[in-house]
Amino acid sequence: MKLSVLALGLAAGLALAAPAGAQGAATRDPAQIQAGTYAVDPSHTQAVFTVTHFGFSPYTGIFSDVSGSLELQPSKPAESRLKVTIPVKSLYTPSQHMMDSLKSDKWLDVAQFPEMTFTSTKVTPEGKDKAKVTGDLTLHGVTKPVTLDVTLVGAGANPINKKVTVGFEAKGTIKRSDFGVKTFVPAISDEVHLVLNGAFERKD
Repeated sequence: MKLSVLALGLAAGLALAAPAGAQGAATRDPAQIQAGTYAVDPSHTQAVFTVTHFGFSPYTGIFSDVSGSLELQPSKPAESRLKVTIPVKSLYTPSQHMMDSLKSDKWLDVAQFPEMTFTSTKVTPEGKDKAKVTGDLTLHGVTKPVTLDVTLVGAGANPINKKVTVGFEAKGTIKRSDFGVKTFVPAISDEVHLVLNGAFERKD
């Protein structure tokens, strides 16, 4: 499940919509980032997936209304902790037929498994702005360990609402059959590419 193309388009749109002086306010220097407890900003956080459709083309969907928290320790990143919850019913694709199918019991079964969650268990820094974050992903009623490659996008005061904000991009790959979602494997790829574009606002 892949998000990067959508993310680039949305980023461009947001940049055009931002007021004068709003750009360039963020930093990627961990020494300037405030430690503390952050909450997901659901308006600017997305979870994207991409699979290969019958070998013809990538097919992407997006989840929204993400919630969760981040315990951020920039000076001791290994002590940071993340937990996010994603409502499966928020799934969007350009096709209503595909959305209905993916939410049915043949695929994600929203009625029985309304949420997916990721809870970090280990953070391994890789340079000043990257880390590998390992955690438990619960999807379709199954919990498996997953490792995400996380990159700091930027941090600072949001120029519109003035809230201290930090943003990350996280990427990973899973096999959907490991989570009991086996419909049309391998014609529709078992491998699913995941991207989480996460914005977090610091709690006062």
